[in-house]
Amino acid sequence: MPKAYWIARVDVEDLEGYKTYVAANAEAFAKYGARFVVRAGKFETREGTSRSRNVVIEFPDYETALKCYDSPEYQRAKALRDDVSEGDLIIIEGYDGPQPSA
Repeated sequence: MPKAYWIARVDVEDLEGYKTYVAANAEAFAKYGARFVVRAGKFETREGTSRSRNVVIEFPDYETALKCYDSPEYQRAKALRDDVSEGDLIIIEGYDGPQPSA
């Protein structure tokens, strides 16, 4: 079964308020087995538009990724984020098929 990912692009308007969200989301992420793959690292926009913060979070599977987002734990954390940032978030199933050979 392929893993799944949250891919988020965020502009933070209030850093202190956003830190409150980050602390609060840990409960949901621990409960649903989330693992940060990308967490606001250095980046360069080569095409299209970007936001100031990029995050990729890995989940065991697509259903778990959806359940985490819809969970009361995450929705409580999200409420803290809504007024202090603006962003885009998709939940996407990973690819578990053959890879090209080198």
